[in-house]
Amino acid sequence: METSRNPRRRTLIVLTALAVTGSLTATGCGGESATATTSDGKVEITVLRSNGAIFEPLYIAEQQGYFKDAGLDVTIKAGAQDTSQNAPSVLNGEAQFAMTDSSGFLKGAAQDMPIRIVTGLQSATTQTDPTDGLLVKKDSPIGSFADLEGKTVGISALGGTIQFICEYLVQKAGGDPGKVKFVALPTTSLTDAATSGKTDAVFSFGPFYFAGLDSGLRSIGNGMNDVPGMVQGLLFSSQKYLSSNGETAKKFIDAVAKAITYANAHPAAVKAIDKKYTQVPAAFIDAHDINHYDKALDSTVMRTVIAKMHEFDLLDNEPKDEALYWDQAPTTAGE
Repeated sequence: METSRNPRRRTLIVLTALAVTGSLTATGCGGESATATTSDGKVEITVLRSNGAIFEPLYIAEQQGYFKDAGLDVTIKAGAQDTSQNAPSVLNGEAQFAMTDSSGFLKGAAQDMPIRIVTGLQSATTQTDPTDGLLVKKDSPIGSFADLEGKTVGISALGGTIQFICEYLVQKAGGDPGKVKFVALPTTSLTDAATSGKTDAVFSFGPFYFAGLDSGLRSIGNGMNDVPGMVQGLLFSSQKYLSSNGETAKKFIDAVAKAITYANAHPAAVKAIDKKYTQVPAAFIDAHDINHYDKALDSTVMRTVIAKMHEFDLLDNEPKDEALYWDQAPTTAGE
């Protein structure tokens, strides 16, 4: 069992190796600058989605014909379980776009990978009820994130968005995040870890979060919604592909933007996709609201995330904005 609050050394070694491998492969084959087309002239694009959620607008764009109308033939594939590992596939031309979250992308950007965010898919928001958060036993003395000092918290993976949000909210509540011990556990084991006392708390998400509540666990705070504007899902591409295929990339993100609007207005369509492409029980999908999707990338919140991840030793350096966003990405500057 892995316990740490400073997985940086291990993460950097892995990412550096991936960056070198991806860059060498891309240089050798030049895959990302080539543009393949179908017999009827549509531009072929492969996009790697996450294995969990937030990918629904991609299938909406496919189903509603938004990709086809834009002259695109898009193949949607499940990417790596850890979406930060999708970068090599984008760099070597196996895919033109891929999904990840804030921390997944920032880890690559901090290693100077030539990748850029093209659009957001979902950000934390106060418009919806929490779908993730800290869970403790009902009789636990933990009443706020500050109370996590000296405690053990179970999370699905070390060094990522969930560890960041826990540390950030501990600090925001007046606690010392350096005094929290994190342990990596299978997502399916989080509820049991909290109920059995194996950990003092867990940070869970999606159906596992609601299953924890249903089992009698108590939630603290509003999860990621306590950091409105933090990007939870995004699409990125290689800098080389974007420089050679800017018009195609713009058509792609415009089609995704249409799909985001449609998805927010048609929850039944989103739930149908979830029933087909996730392992979540249909009854659970029917009983809960859909996510709220958003293409906007709040650069101000992202800058806060970068600074704090660096402070918490989750990033080796603080990449500048020009190393993050494609120049046509839908960025905004919040307060």
